[in-house]
Amino acid sequence: MTAMTEFNNIHSVTEMPEGDNPKCGFHHGMFLEPQEKKRSMKALVVKQARKTCSCTPAKVKDFVLSFFPVLQWLPKYKLRECLLGDIMSGVIVGVLLVPQSIAYSLLAGQEPIYGLYTSFFAGIIYFIFGTSRHISVGIFGVICLMVGQVVDRETQRAGYDAEPAALSVLTATAAYANSTSSPVNRTSQELLCDKSCYAIRVGATMTFIAGIYQVAMGFFQVGFVSVYLSDSLLSGFVTGASFTILTSQAKYLLGLNIPKSSGIGSLITTWINIFRNIHKTNICDLITSILCFLVLIPAKELNEHFKSRLKAPIPVELVVVVAATLASHFGKLRETYGSSVAGRIPTGFLPPRPPDWNLIPNVALDAIPLAIIGFAITVSLSEMFAKKHGYSVKANQEMYAIGFCNIIPSFFHCFITSAALAKTLVKESTGCRTQVSGMVTSLVILLVLLVIAPLFYSLQKCVLAVITIVNLRGALRKFKDLPKMWHLSRVDTVIWLVTMAASALISTEIGLLVGVCFSMLCVIFRTQRPEAPLLGWVAESETYESLSAYKNLQTKPGIVVFRFEAPLYYINKECFKSILYKQTGVNPVWVKAAKKKAAKRMLREKEVNSGGNQTDISMDLVSEPLGFHTIVIDCCAVQFLDTAGIRTLEEVCKDYREIEVQVLLAQCNPSVRSSLIRGEFFKEGEDHLLFHSVHQAVDFALGAQGHSGTSICKN
Repeated sequence: MTAMTEFNNIHSVTEMPEGDNPKCGFHHGMFLEPQEKKRSMKALVVKQARKTCSCTPAKVKDFVLSFFPVLQWLPKYKLRECLLGDIMSGVIVGVLLVPQSIAYSLLAGQEPIYGLYTSFFAGIIYFIFGTSRHISVGIFGVICLMVGQVVDRETQRAGYDAEPAALSVLTATAAYANSTSSPVNRTSQELLCDKSCYAIRVGATMTFIAGIYQVAMGFFQVGFVSVYLSDSLLSGFVTGASFTILTSQAKYLLGLNIPKSSGIGSLITTWINIFRNIHKTNICDLITSILCFLVLIPAKELNEHFKSRLKAPIPVELVVVVAATLASHFGKLRETYGSSVAGRIPTGFLPPRPPDWNLIPNVALDAIPLAIIGFAITVSLSEMFAKKHGYSVKANQEMYAIGFCNIIPSFFHCFITSAALAKTLVKESTGCRTQVSGMVTSLVILLVLLVIAPLFYSLQKCVLAVITIVNLRGALRKFKDLPKMWHLSRVDTVIWLVTMAASALISTEIGLLVGVCFSMLCVIFRTQRPEAPLLGWVAESETYESLSAYKNLQTKPGIVVFRFEAPLYYINKECFKSILYKQTGVNPVWVKAAKKKAAKRMLREKEVNSGGNQTDISMDLVSEPLGFHTIVIDCCAVQFLDTAGIRTLEEVCKDYREIEVQVLLAQCNPSVRSSLIRGEFFKEGEDHLLFHSVHQAVDFALGAQGHSGTSICKN
């Protein structure tokens, strides 16, 4: 099919030699011929289908290598250069990850063993599928909090927070059902699943669905959804969620047994319950919490202060966990003071089990924000460290990697994972060179799972709560950056505050939705009420800048130069006209109406004075000078036009032409010019003109009116 060729007539002005007429430049048009575009949809579909469906050995090899990046980089692994750094960083991250895995398990509403499972499998799977050499994939506080909220909701729905009497009836019913026929035996097995068993079913099912979402996002290449999660939005969300995490752990610090609050306003409800039961504080847990804070916070600060001198951060968390476990075991704190402990952590692995398909309708919606947040955090960290160390990552492959880090472990009693900034920073600073570091971390956790896990039986839950809260310091420190953020961008600061407040005071999921909607509204408002200054001429140049921003600019007599700094579309079309009328000081509609009214009044007076003899009255008799004859609209900041925008420009040109003011367009990009042509903006016989620059448009207007091209008046 032969494409229709269009010619864009873009005008310019060439200065005449000094000996010629100095008052009028020579005007000519430049004809630009657009590139031909292939518009045969059938041909494009056939070409893409052939490309996709073709199967050659080379293409299969490329597909396998791209889908399993480990096959590309592992054969090229340099033992002498990389092995020592990878082993050191892997061991250190593994040592730090053990207590955090146990602590964050409680945050996700799971038993400690499941946090260790999650960290173990995530490291191995990312080793196979991931393209980033430095990020640490595993448990992340905000993700664990969101999982825990869903788990609490579903366990309450299933009746696991019922009164003890009701639970005894449930157990008796299950025992009776166990002695009946086979169909009832299946029901009894479900009834005999305790709260811990049901909680990991919920968590694993949600993990499976989130992983499916992430793989689907990679397959359809819709990673662009993460662009709606700006840095300020994510930072505000994490800080707001940190308050919820802190609130959820406060009861463990005090050793209180209060009902869990979920849903909207759970943060406020939890603090109300804490203060109502403050007199029931377990003194042993409170003292232990204070001592752990006194050790962990200074040690963490020293680690950060001397991180450039230390080859590896001091594993103070592991030291605290070991010391607290020994003190609790030999001091018999559980038996003597009723202190809450982690309990039995079994060794080895449970047999794999598929997700609970019946729970999918309950958690499918909750998995959407978890999938998006997990992907956004993982990809942003991957790209940040890849840029820092001079290599590239594939965003879609990262989506596959994090998706499989959720799908496969969901069959092994795990919950949702993503990259975590704190552990990634530790991993990078301790000499990590490749993904082998993640495999070493998984081996450290495997050692704990097979041998060491039962030794944590006497570990107090308040110690785990302290570890969780201390790791929130980075997010809570964002408040110190607010003055700087406000100075850089007030809009980003407001987005941060709104997202943080909504995430903390309403709920994490609703807070994320509020943040996304609010940030999109901010973008709309910024295009709805954009900057639209008048421009002045920079002497001895061809540059025009804002009169309100710079001093000593000059204006050409009879010419107004106006710049609209936003797309012109249906949302801001009225704003465009109102600002243009305000800046020029002339509303052509009002001027026309005033002329007609004055003409009628003078006509009536003439009829009365002349005894009824009608006389034509020229409009010039009622015209008042406007102060300008040309408006030049600088379109350099207009990214696109829609139908409403084109009609608005037509109305403006028509209205001003009727009061003898011409409108010229300058610096339109190819997209805008194409829209104007398709919208039939240029009608035959009408003098609509396009110019490559504002300077050319101004010179043309001066020449057309017979003014000197060098005459100027001070602004």
